[in-house]
Amino acid sequence: MLLGQTRWPVSVCLSVEDPVPRRVPRPVRRRASRSRAALGQKALAALLGAALAAPLALTAGPARASGRYTVTPLKFTVRAGGRSCAVDADLYRPAGVDHAHPAPAVLGTNGFGGSKSDGSTDAIGKIFAERGYVALVYSGLGFGQSGCLISMDDPGIDGRAASRLVDFLGGKRAADDGTRADFVTLDAPGDPRVGMIGGSYGGAIQLATASADHRLDALAPLITWNDLAYALDPNNAVGAPQVPGAFKWQWTNGFYLAGEGQPLTVPGLDPSRINSLACLHFVSAVCDTVRTLNSGSYPADRTARLLAYARSVSPATYLRGVRAPTLLVQGQADSLFNLNEATASYRTLRAQGTPTALVWQSWGHSGGMTDPAPGELNMTQGTLEASYVGRRILAWFDHYLKQDRSAGTGPAFAYYRDWITDPAHTYATADGVPALSRTLYLSGDGKLVGDRAEVAPGSRGYTNQAVPTSHSESSLTGSVGLPDPAPYDTEGTYLAWTGAALTRDLDVAGAPQATLRVVSPAAERTQDSGDAADRLVLFAKLYDVAPDGTQTLVHRLVAPVRVPDVTKSFTVTLPGIVHRYAAGHRLRFVIAASDDAYFGNRGIKPVTVVSAPGDTGVLRLPVVGG
Repeated sequence: MLLGQTRWPVSVCLSVEDPVPRRVPRPVRRRASRSRAALGQKALAALLGAALAAPLALTAGPARASGRYTVTPLKFTVRAGGRSCAVDADLYRPAGVDHAHPAPAVLGTNGFGGSKSDGSTDAIGKIFAERGYVALVYSGLGFGQSGCLISMDDPGIDGRAASRLVDFLGGKRAADDGTRADFVTLDAPGDPRVGMIGGSYGGAIQLATASADHRLDALAPLITWNDLAYALDPNNAVGAPQVPGAFKWQWTNGFYLAGEGQPLTVPGLDPSRINSLACLHFVSAVCDTVRTLNSGSYPADRTARLLAYARSVSPATYLRGVRAPTLLVQGQADSLFNLNEATASYRTLRAQGTPTALVWQSWGHSGGMTDPAPGELNMTQGTLEASYVGRRILAWFDHYLKQDRSAGTGPAFAYYRDWITDPAHTYATADGVPALSRTLYLSGDGKLVGDRAEVAPGSRGYTNQAVPTSHSESSLTGSVGLPDPAPYDTEGTYLAWTGAALTRDLDVAGAPQATLRVVSPAAERTQDSGDAADRLVLFAKLYDVAPDGTQTLVHRLVAPVRVPDVTKSFTVTLPGIVHRYAAGHRLRFVIAASDDAYFGNRGIKPVTVVSAPGDTGVLRLPVVGG
């Protein structure tokens, strides 16, 4: 499913409460822009139908016994969000595992919109049971046959629900039918040796659970978020956490429609999964947040509520409680949860002493999920040993759960390189995420130069239109393999700085940064209106320009920025990338007035950038390999 039923369990668990120039479009009034969003949401609904149907080809049939393990369907009643609801689970028990011969356990759940039975989640149980682990996979709250509302992996709701399943594995409670697990390795009475694994929605739930339940012994969250406010409404301006960014309307409304449209995809919904006519299947705070985002308005009171809720269900807020050794895996092809998300979690966990490692694999929500590159993680193939990431996961669990000290935990940081053709050597490793090491300057004549003395004085400008004039992606197409037009920017609505042809390969691994100063009297007049939506919005991005002039926006990633104060310089952190700019190619840094995957400026706000040798913008790159 969208955020889950692919070749990996892309899961999101919920919380449980216990008590190229183009023709410029003809300007239209802002109201037309809003109606465009409404029409876009209808188109999204149609696209979602395809997105929701695509995973069916990967969906497994009912779990059943094999000669190596047995599978037992179980139900658990939990108290979640003030409601009593069932959690639907399957228990995988390896042959030969019993009270006298216990084994450690692995807990996993589905991605957004999935269930315990989808191909990727079901694979967790099969793969780990075949390797001697007891596995318990379950449908997250509000999905599959589990009850309760969708609450976005809230630690107090979904996290508590998952903790009740840890109780079962520790022998502290039985399933509703009386089944008890007295065959799981215990570190203390009621304390099972257990790890969690899953992706996206099934990744955040691990951190939410581990923040309060310290019985978890190892985590492997894949392609998940650190800060949901950044993921859905990103502002890449450094040091502006209280200023909302540009609403990622396609991704957000896609998931929202998937949740609210469940009567079309799940017949006979459990009554505990219905909230109200105004908010059918989510907790009310989710609906309120989505409505605020879709309004395009950010008055102070609504902004405060939006940020407070989004961060309450974000690992950024509760990582301080996570002690379990954590192997973070994030996808390079991911415009939903980009590499910066896992990097932020990695740095927080490492700083507080939690054993942590980070892997940047190739695929994410935007590409490769249904057809991973050769040698990349593919759970539905039924093996971990065939991929670098799979071997890292298996070694991580063997080390911390089986306590096999011969299984090393691997390097602190590893990243996939798509320019290496041998699958056995696609990953490079390092002691940490590379630092910014190369500085380029934005010259007034549109050049990107390597020495401040080469900067030519100059002034150039652009203006936005009433409708978007730049395109990076159609966000949902990558998740279902549909074609998407190449990225473009419309003449007069962007500025570009292009470097000289490279004399040798330039490898970048990490998040570039740009420091800018722009002039916009229109934005200066409106930025203190009391509505953050009146502040200037721009989109920074980095192209690779081939010798024939063809330009590539790496993984279609852009950095939306809502400028905190247009009278001051500001720094932008671009999404992390791993990319080789080959010899003969050129780097092109662009700031654009809009992007059709996001809500942008309210009103027309012309922008001018002035450059001089002593005062110009800079671009810093994390270059690796010399």
